[in-house]
Parts: sequence; structure tokens; C-alpha cells
Amino acid sequence: MLRWVDALHQACDYAGAARLLTGLLRDLHAETAGPDQAEALRLLCDAASIAATVLRCLGFPADAWLGAERCRDAADASGDPVLRGQAAYALARAAVACGSYQRGQTIAERAVDDLGRYADRADGAEVLGSLHLVAALASRSRQRLDDSRDWLNEAAELARRTGESNLLSMFWGPTNVELWRMSIEVDDGDPGRVVEIARRTDPSAISAGVRQVFYYADTARALARLGGRDREAIRLLLTAERIAPQHVRTSAELAATVLTLLERSRRQAGGMELRGLRERMQTG
Repeated sequence: MLRWVDALHQACDYAGAARLLTGLLRDLHAETAGPDQAEALRLLCDAASIAATVLRCLGFPADAWLGAERCRDAADASGDPVLRGQAAYALARAAVACGSYQRGQTIAERAVDDLGRYADRADGAEVLGSLHLVAALASRSRQRLDDSRDWLNEAAELARRTGESNLLSMFWGPTNVELWRMSIEVDDGDPGRVVEIARRTDPSAISAGVRQVFYYADTARALARLGGRDREAIRLLLTAERIAPQHVRTSAELAATVLTLLERSRRQAGGMELRGLRERMQTG
């Protein structure tokens, strides 16, 4: 069941994943009292992490925090330092989504320090690198773009050593670091840099729609900020919607981009397509 839930999450079928998660979390919690406690705790940690991500992507950051706390509880009960790092990642992401940027930064930095000596484990480097990424996000949210870029550069160096991998469904590797770099630069950094990164990045290196969608959406947002390439921005937005309709239609950032493009379109730059997307976002 967990594999199916994770597959739905990776395909950005948040509604489908949410329908299955309630029963799955209940059953796994019950299994932690049984003879296979260690495995049940590991699976519960994974399931709660996915739940936190799904809730965050659907626009429920406070509920995502509760899911991340259940992930932390399972990880603490397991005593596994890598699972504790995974839980810290979920907590830091949820904290940033709630607007608690300093809290997210502190959680991520402490977890980086705690996990550093386990980086040689098969899954340890991936969790450690992902914690660098969320530390970069928290720094950007705190208007510390230079610090954010430093965290990203450290993550990129680690990714060069590990290569592409998907242990713990964290999509770790050089491609994911570049996708995070695009997301961090697009609002508060240099949109031209986003387009440059997009030009050299192949999003198909990660098979999951939950990551590919950011490549197309963030490139579209960057092009909208730069101006003069609205048709290309519209094409990329529609590509993102085809990959992950639930994600695109619930994104406040993309709704703002669509509105900006609509105001500029005056029909000649894809007004019909944009109006259709805008209506789907308002009803989806």
C-alpha cells in the first residue's frame, strides 16, 4: 500500500494519495506494537513524511506540520539517525510553509550537524543533501540569498559525489539540486539565471512528476518576470499542468503568474489558453 501511495504522490495525484493515507497511517501505527516494530516504524516514518508533503502541496501547512511531527515521533522511536534526518527535513519544510522561516532554518541546520557523521550510509548522503536544500529554502525565505546560494553550492558538491538516486523517494542528485536552485532564484534572485539553468538541465533525469513540474513552472515564472517571451511561458505553464494538474491548479505562485500574463496578453500572446487555465485554477 505504501508503494501505491508513494506512486500517487510522485505523480502529483494528491487527492488519490490523501484518500489512502488515513487508513495506511492507522494500520502502520497499530503495527508498531507488533513483532515487526522496527519495520513498522520505518514505514510509518515514510508514510507520515508523504502525508506532510501532500498536505503542504494542497495548501494546508499547519496540517503538514502535524504530519511531520508524526514522522518525527516514528523516527525517534526507531532510533535510526537517518530516519531522524528524514523527519527533520519534513519538519523544516512544513515550518517554512507555515511562515516559520527561522524555525525551519534551525531544524535543518541542527539536523545537518547531527547527520554529518552518517553520510557514508547508503541513504545518509541523500537525506543530508536534502537537508542542505531545505536550509537553502529557509535562508531564501529569510531574505538571505547569499547564504541560500552557499547551501545550494554545498548540496551540489555532495550531489556530484553521489550522483542521481531515489532512496527514500527524495529524488536526490545533481538534477534535483538544479531544480531547487531554479525555485530559489525565481522570486528573489535572478530570473535570467533560472532560464540559464533550465537550458542546461534535463528534467527527465527525475521520473517523478512531483519534481518535473517545478522545472516547467519555475521556468515559466522566470520568463514572465523577464517579459518578452510570454508565448513560451504559456507553453511551459500548460506543460506543467499536463504533468501535475492538481499541483498547478492549487499553486498561489502560479495563479499570480497566470494573472500577470493575462493582463499582458491582449489576446495575441495566448489569451484564450490563459483564460482557460485561470478558470481551471479557480475551480480546481
